Amino acid sequence: MNLEGKIAIVTGGASGLGEATVDAYVAKGVKVAIFDMNADRAAAVIERHGADQVIFHAVNVSDEDSVKEAVSAVTSHFGGLHICNNYAGIGNANKTFGKKGVFPMDEYMKVVMVNQVGTFNVSRFAAEAMANCEPVTPDGGRGVIINTASIAAYEGQIGQLAYSATKGAVVGMTLPMARDLVPYGIRVNTIVPGLIHTPLFDMLPEPAYKSLESSVLYPQRLGKPEEIAHLSVFIAENDYLNGECVRLDGGIRMQPR
Repeated sequence: MNLEGKIAIVTGGASGLGEATVDAYVAKGVKVAIFDMNADRAAAVIERHGADQVIFHAVNVSDEDSVKEAVSAVTSHFGGLHICNNYAGIGNANKTFGKKGVFPMDEYMKVVMVNQVGTFNVSRFAAEAMANCEPVTPDGGRGVIINTASIAAYEGQIGQLAYSATKGAVVGMTLPMARDLVPYGIRVNTIVPGLIHTPLFDMLPEPAYKSLESSVLYPQRLGKPEEIAHLSVFIAENDYLNGECVRLDGGIRMQPR
């Protein structure tokens, strides 16, 4: 798919991996709608690229009406939809049972609602919007949904139960969602990031940071948000990539702790 002039939604697009992907898409001529809760951060992204190229909607990805209305507003504003990136996600640290007792249900469900339900919720309305567009590739393709999991989906660490379970659910959605959307020419793939350097890591003591770097096979450093964005652009552009979960992790295999 030639990205020039295409329309994208990026959830979590005001910071981190989402922001880097917004930057990469704009560089390719894509118009982007950021779905996020952080209006101030989104405003800085819009100022950098211009309001004709990037817009913002305050969206709770787990809320049906919030997502439905925002997707409709994007298609009305830009005239269609061809790409949807689901980056919005949260995590917490709780054991199934430990010194603090059982894993609180409300804490577990909070992660489920954003990571699992939110990904599904945005994807279904994005698919509907893409299906209403004309094909944009010689194969009849209308667009691509790019979800985000984590290596925790495969090698969750102690205390990552909710995060791992929900990211595993995203991995599990990938192939059946791709199969569901075949009649509409919509591809579905999932990025599976490893340890990516986001501002959260800047708060770690240097020994802890160095330890994380050394756990990566090669190159022994944390990944860069721009590298995730580069993969997203590749997935969007390559029409033959479908139903896949692609690890981008420097070959790391996480240990229990």
